[in-house]
Amino acid sequence: MFRRRLASLLLAYLLDSAAGEPPPVLHPVVHVGRTLDLLEGLARPRGRAVEAIMGFLGVGLIGVGAWAIAGRVQLAIGRLPIVVGIIVEAVVLKPVFAARMLWTEALAVADLLEAGDLNSAWGQVRSLVSRPTNGLSTPLVASAAIESVAENLTDSIVAPILAYLVAGLSGAYFYRAVNTADARWGYRGRFEFFGKATARLDDGLNFVPARLTAAILVVAGRISGEDAAAAVRVWRRDRRRTESPNAGQTMSVMAGLLGVRLEKPGHYILGEGFRAPAPADIRRAVRLGQTAGWLLMAGLVGLALVSAPVGRLGWPKLRF
Repeated sequence: MFRRRLASLLLAYLLDSAAGEPPPVLHPVVHVGRTLDLLEGLARPRGRAVEAIMGFLGVGLIGVGAWAIAGRVQLAIGRLPIVVGIIVEAVVLKPVFAARMLWTEALAVADLLEAGDLNSAWGQVRSLVSRPTNGLSTPLVASAAIESVAENLTDSIVAPILAYLVAGLSGAYFYRAVNTADARWGYRGRFEFFGKATARLDDGLNFVPARLTAAILVVAGRISGEDAAAAVRVWRRDRRRTESPNAGQTMSVMAGLLGVRLEKPGHYILGEGFRAPAPADIRRAVRLGQTAGWLLMAGLVGLALVSAPVGRLGWPKLRF
C-alpha cells in the first residue's frame, strides 16, 4: 500500500511541477472555498461562545465532508487496474499541492521589485500573505514573500504529503480543507472566535510537519551552499517569536539560511541583526524551497527502497 501511494504521490508531484493548477471548475479546493463562503454566513456577531461553537461545527462539517467524499473516490479508484488506478489517484491528489503556484507567485513579486514597480508588488504579494501590504517598503515586501515561501513549504508540500501517506486521499483532502478554512477564518479580527477551532486544529495538524519541514530546509540549505549553521542557530533562537507555533519554525530557518531579517511590523522579527532582504533573496528562497521538496521526494523513495530487499520491492506490476 505504501509503495502504491508513493507511486501516485511522485506522479502527482511531477504533475504539479509541470502543469500547475487545474482550471477552477475542475479544482476541488476551489469548491472547498465556495463551501467556506457559504459557511461564513454563520460568522455574524452572535457572542463569543456561540461563534466559537459555530466555528467548531463549520470546520467539522467541511473536514468530515472532504474526508468522506475523498474516501468514496479512493474506493472507486481501488477497483481500477493498478496502473490506471495509480495514474487516476495521482490526478485526483495533485490539487492538494500548490508548490508550482507558490514559486510562480513569489517570483512574480521578485520581478516587480527588480523592475522598481513597488505599487504592483504590493498587489502581487497579497496573493501570498493576509497582512496589509500597501505602503510596505521594498525590503518588507521581499520579507513577506520569503516568509510565505518558508511557511507554505509546510502547508503546500510537506503536510499534505504526510497526510496522504498516513490516510490516503481522505487524509490529504481533510488536511487541505482544514488548512484552507484556517487561511480564511483562523486570524484575529472578524473571525477571531468563529475561527478558533479551525486555527487550533490547523496548528495540531501542522505541528509535526512544520518541524520536519524546518529540518529538511536546513539540509536543503547545506546542499545549496547556504549557511546551515546560522539556520540552526536562528531556528533555536527565533522559532517561538511568531504567534503561530508552527510558522516560526520554517521562517526562522529561512532567515538563517539567507542571512536576512524577516519582519512583520508590530508582530515579530526573525534573524535580528542580519541585513534587510532584497528581491534576489526571494529567488534564493524559492530555490531552497524547490530543493527541499525534491529532497523529501528522494527521501521517501529511499525509504521504500530500504524497506524491502532489492528485487522484492513489491512495486505494482503493470496490469492495464
